[in-house]
Amino acid sequence: MKVQILGAHNCESQNTRLVSLLVDDRLALDAGGLTSSLSFPAQQQLKAVLLTHQHYDHIRDIPALAMNFYLSRTAIDVYATSLVYDALSTRLLDGKFYPNFLARPQEKPTIKFTVVEPLKPERIDGYSVLPVPVSHSVPAVGYQITSADGKAMFYTGDTGPGLAECWQQISPRLLIIEVTASNRFDAFGRESKHLTPNLLKEELLLFRELKGYLPEVVVVHMSPGLEAEIQAEIATVAKELNSPISLGYEGRQLSL
Repeated sequence: MKVQILGAHNCESQNTRLVSLLVDDRLALDAGGLTSSLSFPAQQQLKAVLLTHQHYDHIRDIPALAMNFYLSRTAIDVYATSLVYDALSTRLLDGKFYPNFLARPQEKPTIKFTVVEPLKPERIDGYSVLPVPVSHSVPAVGYQITSADGKAMFYTGDTGPGLAECWQQISPRLLIIEVTASNRFDAFGRESKHLTPNLLKEELLLFRELKGYLPEVVVVHMSPGLEAEIQAEIATVAKELNSPISLGYEGRQLSL
């Protein structure tokens, strides 16, 4: 399994993109920096997009992606919770703000939307996909992606402390998890349900207690202005846990 980080941040600039991941060139996880990272032919290779929750920086590129597929007279599968469907159908793709590609063209809509149910596995293009609830300010799910040969990765999307129930459901070799801010923002992280290196350490200690091991951990969704602090603090956590933990970046490729 090949995982490419298309966007690794929570703010966009010339050098940073909003969060989006690509699995084996076929499955996209979140759509913050999706279209700006892929050529038109690469976009056409996508089989499905999996969205974790309805916040704008995770769904932003769905309209642009849909337009590209619409003009190519092809369709794309999108998987997410009913709340994400509501956000797309009543806001981004409401037919006024942007064309309603959930229903257009009428004979074969550009977006084929499937509502996922937490803890109910989906078979998508040969992968087993398990949506698992995570702890965020709005209802959200992460996704465990398991390939045909049994290799598994888990992407949390946005999450904060309180992942015990999530950890019990998954057994990945690679964990891609958010860390939005540095340790001086621990109180903010607990309140807004985002992670800092300190809070990540607490969750990883719990993971190891419950599962008996730690997977490789890659951090995304960093605030660019805090990234130097986050990097130094993540290095300390990795040393204390004696386990590989590193920051993601745009274009980074990981292999399982």
